[in-house]
Parts: sequence; structure tokens; C-alpha cells
Amino acid sequence: MSKTARAVSQLSCLAALALASCLGTALAQQSSDAAQRLRTQRSALDAQLQHNAFKSPLVLVSTETPQGLRGDMYALMDFPFATISSALQDPQQWCEVLILHLNTKYCHVVDGAQASLLNVNIGSKTPQTLSQSSRVALAYTVSATQTDYFEVQLNAPDGPMGTSDYHIALEAVALPANQTFLHLTYAYSANLAARMAMQVYLGTVGSDKVGFTVLGELPDGQPIWIDGVRAVVERNTMRYYLAINSYLVTRQQPPAKRFEASLQNWFSASERFPQQLHEVERPAYLEMKRAEHLRQQTAQ
Repeated sequence: MSKTARAVSQLSCLAALALASCLGTALAQQSSDAAQRLRTQRSALDAQLQHNAFKSPLVLVSTETPQGLRGDMYALMDFPFATISSALQDPQQWCEVLILHLNTKYCHVVDGAQASLLNVNIGSKTPQTLSQSSRVALAYTVSATQTDYFEVQLNAPDGPMGTSDYHIALEAVALPANQTFLHLTYAYSANLAARMAMQVYLGTVGSDKVGFTVLGELPDGQPIWIDGVRAVVERNTMRYYLAINSYLVTRQQPPAKRFEASLQNWFSASERFPQQLHEVERPAYLEMKRAEHLRQQTAQ
């Protein structure tokens, strides 16, 4: 190689290193900004975290727009940040989380062209074959990871049953006293057919279903809960949050007992809100989930 070519090559390398350094600095700054934003959010929600219908440090917010539906769960958790970070930055572990949800029938990780994919089947609240459920290919990405903050995203352009822009995101930030503040997002868009099907559901078997937002109070002091499509997204956001929490609570169990313990914990936690979340009895849930967990050990 000539001296000129060598000099050009060295300059190119230096430019590449400088660019990589700048990008790394920019990403670190973005994560730092995100961590501060989430801590600010925690401070803004302090009163709601202390006083709410859950009797736990939780805040659940739902929104409906022409673009779709979204649920956001904010939670103050008594787990060190390192525990949550190590548990929820692995796609395999996310399958152990997602399968706890009543409507998740299968979850298996495969390598995609640009990211890991979670092949997830969504179906009814009763046992189903995979052909009876809907397959969603969720692209798994760790969009930020620092010593005090991380964010994981699961995205699919197409969701189950006429939905699109299927999106699950989790971000967490370290707090003093070995606590962590967590923000879970669950969102999707729905086409006309999906919206019509939802209205049929809400007018029949789902007519008595409610969410967690309190709209007012009855004369006897009982809350008036939100219903309709926002109640649907609130119930599912809560189910996903309970799955995350149950996985974390039981993670110290011996591996052979961990999944069974997480099943028991999820069902017990969901039964704290029977008006919103009760669908099946414990033996039916346990039997179904044991079979589904066994099924997802192999690619199907």
C-alpha cells in the first residue's frame, strides 16, 4: 500500500471512530434524558401512586384516538433496578412473561433478519390449537440500556384479529432505596372490521366488562368504572403488568419451580380485581397454561 493510500485509510478509520464516538455519546445522552424524563414522571404521579383504587403504587391511563388504543401502566416497584434490568432484557425471558397472560397461547423466539422475533399466538381465554389462534411476529429490540435506565420494545406491523401497529414497550429507571420506577405501554390500531367485531363483543358477552378508570360514584358510594374499548385496553394492560410482576416476584425460585410459582402468583394477583379480570377458575387456568408452556418449548 502506498503512503497516500495508507494515509487515506488512516483518515477514514479516524473519521469512522469519531462518528462512532459521536453516535455513542448521542445515544448515551438520549438515555440520560429518558431516565430524567421518567424520574420527572414519577414525581408528577406521586399523589396518584400513593392514593388510588388499586391500593398499590400503580397508575393506569388509557387513551382512544382515531389512530388506535393505548394503555400506560406506571408502577413503583420494590425491586433493585439491576434485578429488573437483567430479567427483562432477554427475549427468551419475555416469552416466560407473555405466556402468563390469559390470551397468550404460544411464544417462541426466532432469529430475524435484523432483530430477534417473538412468534406469539393470541387467542381466546380457553384452550385452543395454534391454528385456531392468531400469530403475531413481534420484533424485539433493546432501544436503550444504561446503568440506571433501559427500554425494551416489541413491535409488529400487523396484530391479531384486524389490528395493526401492535406495540408493547417497557422502560424502567433506578430510584433510591433499591426501588425501580417502571412504565409499560400496550397499544394497537384497529381497522373497520376489527372495530365492528369489538362492538359486537361489547354488546354481547363483553357487555358487563369494565376497566379501572373511575368516572364517578354511585349514590351508595360504589365507583362507576369505565366501559367500552378503553376498558378492554385497560384490562389487557393490567394483565401484562401482572405478568411482568409475577415473573419478577418468583424469579428467585428454583428453576424447576419458577414457572408454576409465576402461574399461581399471576392468577392470585388477577383475582384481586374480579370485576375486571375474572374469566376462568384457577384449576382451568393452571391446566391450560401448563399445556401451553410445554407446547412453546419447541418451534411451531
